Amino acid sequence: MRRIVYGDRVKIALMDSGIGLLPAAAAVRQLRPDADLVLSWDPDGMPWGPRTPEDITVRSLAVAEAAARHRPDVLIVACNTASVHSLLALRARFEPDLPIIGTVPAIKPAAAGGGPVAIWATPATTRSPYQRGLIREFADGVTVTEVPCPGLADAVHHADESAIDAAIAAAAALTPDDVTTVVLGCTNYELVAQRIRAAVQKPGLPPLVLHGSAGAVAAQALRRIGERPVAEAAADPALTVILSGREGGLPATALTYAEGRLLHAVSPAR
Repeated sequence: MRRIVYGDRVKIALMDSGIGLLPAAAAVRQLRPDADLVLSWDPDGMPWGPRTPEDITVRSLAVAEAAARHRPDVLIVACNTASVHSLLALRARFEPDLPIIGTVPAIKPAAAGGGPVAIWATPATTRSPYQRGLIREFADGVTVTEVPCPGLADAVHHADESAIDAAIAAAAALTPDDVTTVVLGCTNYELVAQRIRAAVQKPGLPPLVLHGSAGAVAAQALRRIGERPVAEAAADPALTVILSGREGGLPATALTYAEGRLLHAVSPAR
């Protein structure tokens, strides 16, 4: 698989189990408004969080294969759960022809602030040796609380307002009152970041710091293929949406979030 160059344009693919890829896709669109985007997710199999690591890897490879058929220059694994469990398998399958950019919980920058830190993540990511390893490596001496958030990713994907509120409230109840920083350890959570802030912020304490990953992975994808941000958009940048291997369009739930509306406004799927 050789990189295809479209003049000065690039083609960037993103994959996830659901619409958690929207924040990273919007970040890519802001950095490179000229880029063609391929969004590949798995509505037939999501949520991935409750699945076994082996099953997550099988589904991750299938979703990545669907994206790779469109021959992008780089593939962003815009999913913490898939990155934690499947990144090695994805890189073994596709690199070096297709660079793979993983997404992991932003524990290192969060711990640099001194904490206490809470890491909100899916149950699969929370119990993973990978996340525990990141904590040992980058948060030694910092008080860290791992907060599993069952149901939150699924609720965000379906834009289920009452389920989102219930899942955030349950996770907030597990978050210590003195936490100063929250790591959003699932890309879906970035779509409801301000609701998480409101639930965790305690009166009289400094503003809560939230750490997501969308901007960082978008920038890393460009660096990996030797590209830089540009200010101007090319005419009619393409947006391709793949739903469990089938080409489709952005679902209505994606348009309930600002990131989805940005993508739709700039380059409707076709």
